[in-house]
Amino acid sequence: MKKYLIKYILINIIILSILNCSPFYHRQTEIVRLKGSDTMLILATRWAEEYMKLNPNVSVYVEGGGTEKGVEALIKGKVDICTASRPLRAQEARMLAEKYRYIGISHLVAKDALSVYLNPENPVQNLSLNQLKQIFQGEISNWNQVGGNNDPILVLIRSPNSGTHLYFKEHVLEGESYSPFAQVMPTTAAIVNAVSENREAIGYGGTAYGTNLIHCQINGIAPTEENVRNDTYPIIRYLYLYTTNTPRGEVKSFIDWVLKDGQKIVKQVGYIPLWEAN
Repeated sequence: MKKYLIKYILINIIILSILNCSPFYHRQTEIVRLKGSDTMLILATRWAEEYMKLNPNVSVYVEGGGTEKGVEALIKGKVDICTASRPLRAQEARMLAEKYRYIGISHLVAKDALSVYLNPENPVQNLSLNQLKQIFQGEISNWNQVGGNNDPILVLIRSPNSGTHLYFKEHVLEGESYSPFAQVMPTTAAIVNAVSENREAIGYGGTAYGTNLIHCQINGIAPTEENVRNDTYPIIRYLYLYTTNTPRGEVKSFIDWVLKDGQKIVKQVGYIPLWEAN
């Protein structure tokens, strides 16, 4: 009986050893959750896909909804990382501090030109910063006022929970209000789709979107990588990842990878990497 018991134990040890060496053996899956900027949705999704290929035991979930929604989810502890196309507001930092005793940790991950999208059939391809402000405030309402066709201008903007909405308002409209006739679109992709279908439309968003559209020159300067790097294009911003505290574990590993090898993907997607990855 004792002989059979020893044999049984040895067999089980061998089986467990084989299973532990097998790639199909179940291992605990680590989960990293990201939510926030729609501008960064394409980029964050690509990061997640590549990171999971390199780390099969990690699941990275990505969701858009806008920077504001991402910050809300971070404060509530529903996500590990907030993707953001703007710095945190003072009130958001205060809420983080009240709950976590930290005002949030920001990680610069990419540089972006805020592009102004035009339909390819629109003869206008260059606007001054002042003309852009007047268009989005409703003071210029027809394309013939800026050298285009005799068509009313269809102004498209992002929703107020978008970091891009706030950035454009602060840096182009100088804090003043959008036109009351501007149409609010839920995502950057929705703006791109509307501009592609309407010759008279104008909208804005990240450079990675709207590859089939005209990315308008502003003050005669196109939103190219070179012009963004040397800061000559007038509407430039950074993209961020925010955590409640100094990241640890798999969250730290993911962010470290984004800041190194993930910079290759930044360039592939259409944004400007912080540095050239080897």
